[in-house]
Parts: sequence; C-alpha cells; structure tokens
Amino acid sequence: MTDTSGGLPERPTSPHLQVWRWHVTMACSILHRGTLMALYVGALLLAGWALALASGPDAYACYTGLLGSFLGKVVLFGETFSLLYVLAYTVRQSFWDLGKGFAPKFADLTGACAIAFAAVATIVVWVIAAQTGAL
Repeated sequence: MTDTSGGLPERPTSPHLQVWRWHVTMACSILHRGTLMALYVGALLLAGWALALASGPDAYACYTGLLGSFLGKVVLFGETFSLLYVLAYTVRQSFWDLGKGFAPKFADLTGACAIAFAAVATIVVWVIAAQTGAL
C-alpha cells in the first residue's frame, strides 16, 4: 500500500548560481539577452524619433531635447554599447556555427574580447561624437 500521509516526496532542485562557477561565457550569454532587450527599446526610441520628425518642428525639438538630456544620453550610451556588443557576439556565434571556438579557454577569451570590444568601441564612438559636436 502507498503511504500518502507524508505529503509530496522531496524532489531534486535544479542548479542555481550558487552551484555553478561564474565564468565569462555565462556572463556573455546573460549580457547578450540583456542587450537584445535594450535594442528593442532602441527600436522604440527610433520609431519615436521618426514619429516626432513627421509631427513637425515643435515635436521634433521636444524629442531631441529629451534625447539630448543627461538621462537621454545615458540611454543612448547604453544603446550604443548594446549594438556593438551584439555585433561582436554575432561574429563570435558565427564561428561557433562553423564548429570553431568551443574549447573552454578560447570561448572565455572570445567572450572577454567581445565585451572589451563593445566597451572600447562605445567610448571611441562617443569621443568622436563629442569632438565633432554631435553631443
């Protein structure tokens, strides 16, 4: 006979971040998901810019003023990083699609390179924008 008085049997739980060792490839995967979500926000910002442009000079001036504010520039900086990171990550993934770069040390190296490229290229883009008067 089955004993049902004890409730449900204890089941194993799936591993969590406390169990897994943190590594660059894991960070790249999480960062990739986050940057893709940020690019969706960027698409909405671009659609808002086009809508403001079509709505006339007053709406456009208001929208560009919002994007030119400190908070707007922070968001645009994040969007720049997101775009450049997804670009670098896609190149990395393209090599994986060819069956190359799966060795753990090499995968960590390419992940770190993708993050470093996005960070450095974002700063370079913003420095050039500041020097040309775009900010």
